[in-house]
Amino acid sequence: MNYFLHIIEVLQNNISGSLWFVLLLLGTGLFFTIYLGFPQIRHIGTSINILRGKYDNPEDHGDTSHFQALTTALSGTVGTGNIAGVAFAIHLGGPSALFWMLMTAVLGMCTKFVEVVLSHKYRETNDQGTISGGPMYYMKNGLGWKWMPIIFAIATVFSSFGTGCLPQVNSISNSLYATLGIDKMFSGAILALLLALVVLGGIKRIAKVTERLVPMMAVLYLIGAISVLVYNYQNIIPSFTSIFSGVFTGSAATGGFLGASVAFAFNRGVNRGLFSNEAGQGSAPIAHASAKCANPIYEGFVALLEPFIDTIIICTITGVTLLSSGVWNEKFDTTFEKTNTIILTKQYDQNNSNDAEQLKEFIVGQATLPTFNGNIEVKEGKLQLPYTILHANSIAEQVEILKDGNLYNGIIKVDEGLMKVDNDISVHGKSLIHSAPLTTKAFTRGYFGEYGKYIVTIGLLLFAFSTAIAWAYYGSTAIIYLVGTKYVKAYLLIYVIGFFIASFTDTTLIWAISGIMIALMTIPNLVGILFMHKEIKTELKTFEKEDQK
Repeated sequence: MNYFLHIIEVLQNNISGSLWFVLLLLGTGLFFTIYLGFPQIRHIGTSINILRGKYDNPEDHGDTSHFQALTTALSGTVGTGNIAGVAFAIHLGGPSALFWMLMTAVLGMCTKFVEVVLSHKYRETNDQGTISGGPMYYMKNGLGWKWMPIIFAIATVFSSFGTGCLPQVNSISNSLYATLGIDKMFSGAILALLLALVVLGGIKRIAKVTERLVPMMAVLYLIGAISVLVYNYQNIIPSFTSIFSGVFTGSAATGGFLGASVAFAFNRGVNRGLFSNEAGQGSAPIAHASAKCANPIYEGFVALLEPFIDTIIICTITGVTLLSSGVWNEKFDTTFEKTNTIILTKQYDQNNSNDAEQLKEFIVGQATLPTFNGNIEVKEGKLQLPYTILHANSIAEQVEILKDGNLYNGIIKVDEGLMKVDNDISVHGKSLIHSAPLTTKAFTRGYFGEYGKYIVTIGLLLFAFSTAIAWAYYGSTAIIYLVGTKYVKAYLLIYVIGFFIASFTDTTLIWAISGIMIALMTIPNLVGILFMHKEIKTELKTFEKEDQK
């Protein structure tokens, strides 16, 4: 498993985790922002008016209203990225990673506008009489491409698992287990059954569920976050200062956090920003293509609101909550993920500036350190040698090895720093934590105290479950494009089974896979919209002239 994980992580680092991918994503958003004259700023009021029904026509063709299309798309984006993804970005890149998430969202608003307009314009009616749309349709009908839309559709199917299915239920089951002690397999089974009941009803049932679910879950989550901010009001301004102070210098070591370079914070912030709002990935256009409206520009303006709501509002509140509560750089008692635990051959002291710098460079991939190879003796749960154990990018403390819940005595084999142990052996101690458990800790530092963790648990459940619903629809649309409607039910069955299995699978592996799937879907879409830049500008100018009249 460790060897397979290593291969996955190498692929992720060279695709979605690489600088060229980040620059392609941001560069596309920046190009369209300038080329189209900042439509995400000039037309934010128009977006709200369209959503309010000012431009509605009862004779418009489609399956959903503007609001239903928006909430369906938001249900696909407002998920673990807002709770776990923000915490993961700050854990890896420090506070300044949040700044790059926000910049990704601002540019992503324009990217989202472009991809939605083109997908809505070239949508089709399938053999069941419902709307099918998305980037594969504008690639086929607008550009006349044959292979690129097929590649995109295949990537969408795989991405539905890597983005919408696997990491969502994994975060839910981990949170339910941590806060309520519910067995991961049990929670996975119940949620998989509920998922099947919703997604088998098609887009109209999905839209009815999401238009009620999304507003309710957003309000609940924001109440919990605001309670933490009010309780820690004195830390709000320092938190914002830390976000911007390290943008061009990198985040300094503080507490258990070993620091991060500018490039690392930039890369992780943008990567998590994309995972959060999915601008450029081509997923949301599939939902927006079903909206009732005659002019595709209308739906493009509605789509502008997605990154604004998802990232600029919700992710910012999550990030400031994490920073103001102080949990992001604290060490907590936790069970270590073995794939995220590395044993180094010598002892390092974080209070020693030279040691701290070496560890930081090792973590961000700029240097190597000697890792342990061989056998380690364990007595009464303690490793018998001078060593440093890194877990979750921090120096682990008070480490104990347990077997079946008891202190372990025996030998542990270590290969290139990674422990080769059976599943009945677990590692416990104090280290930094990340993802959903970190956000959960932050919510306990507010007026609700320990009860705050239940807000995260419920919020995560609703966010992630709604994301899984939306992505089941995205994958179904891709299946329709590839092989027709008769295979949709088979796909949904596999999707639900995968949803169940992922509830008790290692988090590290799932996050790594999701990063690869994002890239495989995003690249064809970005190439496609760049090829159609003149057409989108013509559509926008035509609308603006008519709107002025």
